Amino acid sequence: MDISTTPRFQFFTGKGGVGKTSCSTATALALADAGRRVLLVSTDAASNLDEMLAIPLRQQPVAVPGAPGLSVMNIDPNQAAEDYRQRVLAQLGAGASAAERDTVREQLSGACTTEIAAFDEFASLLAEGAPGYDHIVFDTAPTGHTLRLLSLPKAWSGFLADNDRGASCLGPHSGLKMQEARFQAALAALCDPALTEVVLVARPERGALDEAARSAVELQSLGLKRQRLLVNGVFHASVSDDTVAAALEAQGQTALAAMPAALAALPRRELPLRPMDMVGLAAMRALFQDPSTTLPAQALGASALAAPDEAARLSALCDELAAAGRGLILVMGKGGVGKTTIAAALAIGLVQRGHAVHLSTTDPAAHVLPTLQGEVPGLRVDAIDPKRETEAYIAKVMAHKGRDLDEAGRALLLEDLQSPCTEEVAVFHAFSRVVSEARSAFVVLDTAPTGHSLLLMDATGAYDRQMRRELQGGGTAAARLITPLMRLQDPAYTRILLVTLAEQTPVSQAAALQSDLRRAGIEPFAWIMNRSLLAAGAHDPLLSARLAGEQRQMQRIVDEHLAQRLFWLPWCAQPPVGIPALAALAR
Repeated sequence: MDISTTPRFQFFTGKGGVGKTSCSTATALALADAGRRVLLVSTDAASNLDEMLAIPLRQQPVAVPGAPGLSVMNIDPNQAAEDYRQRVLAQLGAGASAAERDTVREQLSGACTTEIAAFDEFASLLAEGAPGYDHIVFDTAPTGHTLRLLSLPKAWSGFLADNDRGASCLGPHSGLKMQEARFQAALAALCDPALTEVVLVARPERGALDEAARSAVELQSLGLKRQRLLVNGVFHASVSDDTVAAALEAQGQTALAAMPAALAALPRRELPLRPMDMVGLAAMRALFQDPSTTLPAQALGASALAAPDEAARLSALCDELAAAGRGLILVMGKGGVGKTTIAAALAIGLVQRGHAVHLSTTDPAAHVLPTLQGEVPGLRVDAIDPKRETEAYIAKVMAHKGRDLDEAGRALLLEDLQSPCTEEVAVFHAFSRVVSEARSAFVVLDTAPTGHSLLLMDATGAYDRQMRRELQGGGTAAARLITPLMRLQDPAYTRILLVTLAEQTPVSQAAALQSDLRRAGIEPFAWIMNRSLLAAGAHDPLLSARLAGEQRQMQRIVDEHLAQRLFWLPWCAQPPVGIPALAALAR
């Protein structure tokens, strides 16, 4: 790492689970150790920086003990939204009634407010430069959400520049017109290669590299030209008689050899697979070192570890789900844990058991079709595409609300609907539509990574509160009200599956997601531990060190997080892509 050429702003992005947080934290720590003043910022609603550094994250910078010069902060969307609401309420003045304040607060309770508030915090760091710091390192959410975030300065700048009436569709958000200069400055900083660099993080896996390549192209189109590639977790076997280790190494080398041209042209560095969970300052400082120097003195052999229960395979879970005859199956978890693979395998498994299934996804970086690579009779596959849903939503609003307006009124309505907020509303409506289909058939929904899914859950909760308030005392209509949140809370209707890897960070994030769901009255149906090396069997020294940690995480899921059911899938030498491979998982 050449510290002398490190720019002021660095964004670490990539598919979920590739190690963005580890790499961004290790980079920020290296800069601080070299005497620089560094601010590490998480833009992920499901950030695990607090666990990694063993300090509580806040909306304001917090100094990291043991790392002079390094501070961290989290742009928490919920906290940012609450701060934004308080600023708006403060402008009402002492004469405002309680009813008026309640009305404004409710107007600012939706997902659009959450996104605007979080974006406002992000834009201020770029535009104002965070005085007092030499470098700002951004640990971003998984790709789809990050592309949305990095596109917002351009989107809002364009929207506000073309809207000279104060962005009337935003209601209390109309004050954003005053922020136009800030958004323009943020956009200028993002597009200046002397100031900003994007670090595309990937694993030596085809899916991760393909997504990084797509991100590289899209970020180039947004004006972020300075990019480099960091390949994390490259494994080299150290013994010749371990077939699992040999296959793992071959899998990675094959993926790297077939790297898309958009990545091959970038400056690149490879980081080796680590023997331990990347938690704590010592682990962060070791990330750029040779892993052989950090192996435990005595790596535990695989033969000393108990393999997972055969009765907990994915096929057993599919049998249990099929017995219900219909319902909504939500596959959730941290990015990169294999949600799409498991959702597709379960959908095919349900078809094998005689059911018609709708398989969809809420992930902006949808991968369902590339995972299937074919069609299955009885299986309908699509995605909630934000762009398509937004266009359809705008057309619907214009046809209904704009039907009786004059030309000027229709122009104003259309201008308001060009707000980036409209996408959030359109996606929620599409999600609600898909949820309702499970009344008479199976719907398997592959959700976006945790942070993005939580924002969708926030929108679901806000809609539920709004409908209950509007129908309060409404007699028959209120009695018949069924909102999407009610369906998610119904265990006979919805089954939530939490997918994780047997590593500390994915397990912790799945546990945090479980807590968020339980607070909303939603109880997860089962946990799924994916890509288990313990189930595959290995005795390479580095892999053996990881196996011991894997078993600890399995026990943690059961003992600490009280999983009602725990299922597992073994690591596969050939990734389960394509209908035959997916069908085999659930057969």
